[in-house]
Amino acid sequence: MKHIVILGDGMADLPVERLGGKTLLQYARKPMMDQLAREGRTGRLITIPEGFPPGSEVANTAILGYDLNEVYEGRGPLEAASIGYEMADDDLALRCNIITLGDGRIVTHNGGNLETTDGDALISYLNEHLSNERVRFITGIQYRHLLIIKGGNKHLVCAPPHDHPDDEWRPLMVKAETPEAQATADLLNDLILRSQELLPKHPYNIERARKGLRQANSIWPWSGGYRPKMQTLMQQFPEIKSGSVISAVDLIRGIGHYAGLRIIEVEGATGLADTNYEGKAMAAIDALKHDDFVFVHVEASDEAGHDGDLELKLKTIEYLDQRLIAPIYREVQTWGEPVCMAVLPDHLTPVEKRIHVGQPVPFLIWHWGIEPDHVQHYDEVACVSGGYGLLRLRQFMETLMSIH
Repeated sequence: MKHIVILGDGMADLPVERLGGKTLLQYARKPMMDQLAREGRTGRLITIPEGFPPGSEVANTAILGYDLNEVYEGRGPLEAASIGYEMADDDLALRCNIITLGDGRIVTHNGGNLETTDGDALISYLNEHLSNERVRFITGIQYRHLLIIKGGNKHLVCAPPHDHPDDEWRPLMVKAETPEAQATADLLNDLILRSQELLPKHPYNIERARKGLRQANSIWPWSGGYRPKMQTLMQQFPEIKSGSVISAVDLIRGIGHYAGLRIIEVEGATGLADTNYEGKAMAAIDALKHDDFVFVHVEASDEAGHDGDLELKLKTIEYLDQRLIAPIYREVQTWGEPVCMAVLPDHLTPVEKRIHVGQPVPFLIWHWGIEPDHVQHYDEVACVSGGYGLLRLRQFMETLMSIH
């Protein structure tokens, strides 16, 4: 039995008054997910361990069966692995967003949907003016970049910018958890302030200002850590002989790197609603021909949720259903070798809150011969009655791997 997990990042939501009190999964037209729910079994999954923030780095790592108390080091080290930066023992790696500030507040966490080419130009500019033997900026994807602090202390309190839309930014600056981390906090805050002096002077932002568009006018470092100590997925689950991960997001690729998964890049995969769904579907089908386990991650719903864009988030759910899940389902129907499919989000990103919420998420599992439960639709409410009940963390992968 081969296994494929299809994850719609932030796809789950809360009831929305504009939709008659329905969630987006209840309201969206998603015949494929509903069919899989009818033919398969459903349940809910707790993806955020107690005491951890409801972020994608936490939820996706937990979904893959890892104990966060043993392996969690934040987003920075995972994204370092994804972009090929091999961390030294004295490296502190932080995710470094390029964000938009205005009127003393965080306007958006993504720098006005910054493109990677423009982000690279801004990162080079920051390195030219701010890097030294301790500080180095490294280009990632779009607005998601990396900041390396040699000898930095990870015991910091950092505010994820996507959790603070429209909030005042000064109270959210980096704080030290321990006296030993104060020097690192001071350094990071100095870099934030100096970036705010530099970035508006870059030609990219000068042109954006001339056109009345949002500027990418500040860095925002957060979620730092050291090199994680993780077993591969194959070491954790001997049923998996080989595996691969498909994602446009550095964070997920980084998790895949440490999990021992082959990282597959898809042309036109953007992490937004305009991503290449069909290309990801074809890549997943091809990967299933070679690997026992395939993890397909689609970021689009999360970004739409952070933007508070109801119509766009509905479209991302429908795109995932028809342009990615449906082609994979149709293909594996023709195979002689059985395939087990699972669909779920990692966390909620409600359009009316615009932040991550750590409530249980709905999931479905389908394969030929599975005994269906009585659930007829895939959504947050219907799956409460699912045959799997409420699972926690590693139980999802244990359940999936028990299907032979």
